Amino acid sequence: MAGHAAYEYIRVASELAMAGKVQAICTAPLNKEALHAAGHIFPGHTELLAQLTGTEEVSMMLSTPKIRVIHVTTHIGLVDAIRKINPDLVERTIRRGHEALVRAGIPNPKIGVCAINPHAGENGLFGQGEEAEKIEPGVKAAQADGINAVGPLPADTLFFLAGRGDYDLVVAMYHDQGHGPVKVLGIEAGVNITVGLPVIRTSVDHGTAFDIAGKAIADSRSMVEALHQAAEMATRPSMAV
Repeated sequence: MAGHAAYEYIRVASELAMAGKVQAICTAPLNKEALHAAGHIFPGHTELLAQLTGTEEVSMMLSTPKIRVIHVTTHIGLVDAIRKINPDLVERTIRRGHEALVRAGIPNPKIGVCAINPHAGENGLFGQGEEAEKIEPGVKAAQADGINAVGPLPADTLFFLAGRGDYDLVVAMYHDQGHGPVKVLGIEAGVNITVGLPVIRTSVDHGTAFDIAGKAIADSRSMVEALHQAAEMATRPSMAV
C-alpha cells in the first residue's frame, strides 16, 4: 500500500508540473522495495519521473556546497554499469551537465570525467581498456563542441581536485563512485537534481532510513536544502526546459 501510494504521489506531482500548475517537484526518499511490491518496477524516482514526463534519458546530479557530480549510470549493478557505459552515453551526460551549469549561471564550467579503473587504467595495465574504448571518445566529442571537459582522470584524484575547487562538475561512471565522495563531503546539505526532465525536480541525496523511523533523530537538512533549491530554480524560467 505504501509503495503504491508513493507512486501515486509522484504521478500526480508530475501531472501538475507538466500542466504548469506547480513550478517544481521536491521528493523525499523512495523505498524501492515497496515500489516494486506494488507492481511499479522502476529502479527509482529518476527513471519513474522520466517515464511519467515522456523523457527518453535523464541524468542524476548531486550538488553540495563543495562539489557537483553527474552520473553516467545510477541504479544498476556495477558489472551492468560497466557494460552499459559507452562513448555516446558519456558524451550525452557531459552535455547535460554542461547545459545545467550554464543555465545555473556558470558560463564555461570546467568538467572532470572519471575513469572506471584505478589510475585511469594506467595505460592498459588495469582493466580491459575501458577508458580508451568507452570514455575517451565521448570526452573528445564534447571537447570538439567547445565544452571544457577533461578526462578520463583517476577518480580518487579528481574528487580531491574538485573538492578544492579546480572543477565545477565531476562526471562519475557509476552510482557509488559519485555518491561516496558527495556523502563524505556534505550529505547534510546534498541535493539530488534530475537533469534533462522538462520539469524541475530536486530531492535529498540519502535513502529512506527505515531503521530510524519514528525515533525523531533523522537529519532534515538535506530535505530543507532540496526544497530551497527547488524554489530557487523555479524562479529561473530557463531551468524548467
